[in-house]
Amino acid sequence: MNPAPAIPTIDVAEAERRLREDPDGPILLDVREVNEFEAVRAPGAVLMPMSAFAARAGELPADRPLMVVCHLGGRSAAAAGFLIRSGRSDVVNVAGGMDAWERAGLPVAHGAPAPGEGALPG
Repeated sequence: MNPAPAIPTIDVAEAERRLREDPDGPILLDVREVNEFEAVRAPGAVLMPMSAFAARAGELPADRPLMVVCHLGGRSAAAAGFLIRSGRSDVVNVAGGMDAWERAGLPVAHGAPAPGEGALPG
């Protein structure tokens, strides 16, 4: 049996830098559930909850790198591993998740998302 592929990981500061420097580049993919996303989220994050992730992963654009985030990093590591095993090579896990993002003082939004917020890019 082949060992599971390593899951590349970046910290929240690097994820935020990549988003800021290339707004049309990587996608910050939030795999938390809707109630968690409403509580706190990174601006521009795309919501694809783990409860629907396997069924919806095929919707992800193949031409943009993915940075996967959750609350602490466990679910996002699982989602990133799934994507890598599915053949994606442009996927990283965001270590520490939204907990670390918020603690680092990076931009966040709270409350009900605006219409279209959290949707996949057109």
